Amino acid sequence: MHIKSLGCLLSWILILTTLPAVDEPHRIVPSDYSSVASITQVAISPFGKRVAYSDARWQVSTDDRKSDLWIVAIEDKPQPRRLTFDRANDRDVKWSANGATLYFLGNRKREAEKKAPYDGTTQVWRISPDGGEPQAVTKVEGGITGYDLAPKANALFYSVDLNENDQDAFSKMRSQFSKLEYGHGKRQISELWRLDLNNWRAQKCMDEKRYIREFAVTPDGKRIALISAHDDSVIKSEGESRVDVWENGKIVTPSTDPYRANAHSPHAWLEGLAWSADGKKFAFNAIFDGHPTELVIGTISESGWNVALMERPAQLHVNGYGSHLKWHPSGNLSFIGEMHGRSFVLSSDPAVLKSVTKDKLPDRVVYGFDTDSAGTLGVYIMGQSNQMGELYVADDKPGAPFRKLVDLNPQTKNWKFPTVKHLTWKGKDGVEVGGVLELPPDYQAGKQLPLVVAMHGGPTSSSKAAREFDPHNGKLYLSAQGYAVLLPNYRGSSGYGDKFLTDLLGKENDVEVEDIIAGVEHLIKEAIADQDRIGVMGWSNGGYLTNCLITRKNLPFKLKAASSGAGILDTVMEWGINDEPAYPKVLKKGMPWEVPDTYRKTSPTYVLANVTTPTLIHVGGNDVRCPPGNSRMLYRALHEFIKVPTELVVYPNEPHGLTKYSNRVAKMEWDLAWFDKYLKGK
Repeated sequence: MHIKSLGCLLSWILILTTLPAVDEPHRIVPSDYSSVASITQVAISPFGKRVAYSDARWQVSTDDRKSDLWIVAIEDKPQPRRLTFDRANDRDVKWSANGATLYFLGNRKREAEKKAPYDGTTQVWRISPDGGEPQAVTKVEGGITGYDLAPKANALFYSVDLNENDQDAFSKMRSQFSKLEYGHGKRQISELWRLDLNNWRAQKCMDEKRYIREFAVTPDGKRIALISAHDDSVIKSEGESRVDVWENGKIVTPSTDPYRANAHSPHAWLEGLAWSADGKKFAFNAIFDGHPTELVIGTISESGWNVALMERPAQLHVNGYGSHLKWHPSGNLSFIGEMHGRSFVLSSDPAVLKSVTKDKLPDRVVYGFDTDSAGTLGVYIMGQSNQMGELYVADDKPGAPFRKLVDLNPQTKNWKFPTVKHLTWKGKDGVEVGGVLELPPDYQAGKQLPLVVAMHGGPTSSSKAAREFDPHNGKLYLSAQGYAVLLPNYRGSSGYGDKFLTDLLGKENDVEVEDIIAGVEHLIKEAIADQDRIGVMGWSNGGYLTNCLITRKNLPFKLKAASSGAGILDTVMEWGINDEPAYPKVLKKGMPWEVPDTYRKTSPTYVLANVTTPTLIHVGGNDVRCPPGNSRMLYRALHEFIKVPTELVVYPNEPHGLTKYSNRVAKMEWDLAWFDKYLKGK
């Protein structure tokens, strides 16, 4: 045997002999995170026989997570089968009209190849659902940015990005000194192309000198709905993007008033475009900071496009960012609704919406879904309080049982999972507040535990009552190591009614902090939390709330440890240097010069002298959402001037969310080490 082969064999023997027996209970540790697979998107075949899905897995050797394409038949004993093996991050899968071909996006790279499609750029690929080698559909230099399929027309549409130099009085100066960086004058725009899949001819069909953030095509290819803006920046997207409709070479802009001028805030993010099968209706999400997400529906009539918001009960929220929309053959729109830490697929049928109450919520958190063309069968990416996210199928009717199609994470069979449940308590002003509680797997009632309060970001978001391994927000890995973990859905969170959400406007670092404090007091009263061992943590807005709590005077309990992740410290600086200035403007109800007292009250900066809590600080080096200057300022104050125990951990080149496996594990290990020292005294 070759020496190298012998070495590999001995390595595998060593690994296998040190692994626990399959049935031996296993306490979850941060490194287990590498083994967790996630389904990121599903697409059911036109005749409801098979499901294609993107399966994302970590690879430690390359320090990243990428998705491959899988398929599974809907039958009594389904056997999932992998279709792609290139780790090309295959995603956004769509079926051809006859179900004979799958189209998808991927980034394939071959070392010897210098040109598309094997240069690592994003291209459209296709493959038979029975297997084979993926074939390139597009070979666009520089790659494409998005695509959609018009199955009835056997055509594919794709967008590409270009740079545009604006012409003004100083254009020549910027051109003369082109190596310098400028605030404006150069921007990204998009072109839209149509590829005929019969003769493989590509034709440009749109060049409006605008940036296309998203588009959707009718099944017959005759109409295109587009979300576009002046450029690719967030500041333009969050207040100036719009939905246009292309038809017969002409573009019209249906009224933007329902989601701009007449909306509770003019700063909506637009996403999730979906066409009805007949091409007479489109829909999309208008997602607001500080206000509930709204569903916008456009309907064609003789006078043009009529645009209106879907009516919904005030207690029911539409799930926001990344939420999928799907038109049902009945004419209703299917979407993911949210209430009290759960999420589920709902119909726009008014009777269905009114029937949803907090007292009859299923133990369900739906992350994605699809339905067949007949509207009789649905597939769901779904987790529960006792189940990580898996792929399920069910008849598309109320009360139909769910059947699991894929055993996505069999390695977790012997894991000792914490218990997960939704709970409520009364806030300081008597308002009912909700959240999620995780308790260690061996927890015994009456035993007081060290408590970590892990606060979600947003704030227009929520923590869900499902098994989730979340390095950013403390889920699973802390409770597995003996901590009680409270994930409060404080004022401003979604899923608890419109008033609960909008109560936060103009009251940051106030009502939501009181809600969190009341939740801790509730767990102390219930003899779950040890009042002498309380810690706090969070990422993004959760990091901001961590900063608010450690600077708070006269807490009814002692904060012994904190982990502040990507947290804002100064809200004027937040408005000035992050990539979405509408967020602080909306939450503070004005610009810094209009409501300076509000910006001061919401900034922990001015009360940093109150901090006595040992604080661990995390931030991505390239974070533009919560720029590292905030974290560096917090570290300077605590380390150099206040002399509070602190550590600053900067993750090089990382954006707002950590993308590398090694960094996510480092973050979890740092959290555990910090809380073990200051809450457990290890």
